[in-house]
Amino acid sequence: MSLNLEQYVSEFSAQNINGEQLLQLDGSKLKALGMTSSQDRAIIKRKLKEMKASLEKARKAQEKMEKQREKLRKKEQEQLQRRSKKTDKCSSDATEGTNEQ
Repeated sequence: MSLNLEQYVSEFSAQNINGEQLLQLDGSKLKALGMTSSQDRAIIKRKLKEMKASLEKARKAQEKMEKQREKLRKKEQEQLQRRSKKTDKCSSDATEGTNEQ
C-alpha cells in the first residue's frame, strides 16, 4: 500500500503471502500472483532488494553484538579465574607460613 500498489493486496492476502514469503518472490512469482505490469514488478523487486539488504545488515549487526558479548564474557571469566588463583595462592602461602611457625 505504501508503494501505491494496493490493487494487489487482495491477491496477496488470498494466497496467504506473509513477510517471509514475500522476500522469496521473484518476477515470475509476482506475475503468477497477477502482477502483470512490469513497472509494478520492478517497484516490488527493488523494494524487496532494499528489504533484504536491511535484513542482512541487521543480521550482521546482531552477530557482531553477540561476538562482542561472548568476548566480554570470556574476559570476565578469565579475570575470575585469575582472582581465584591469586586467592588460592594467598591461602596456600598463609597456610605455609602458619606451618613454619
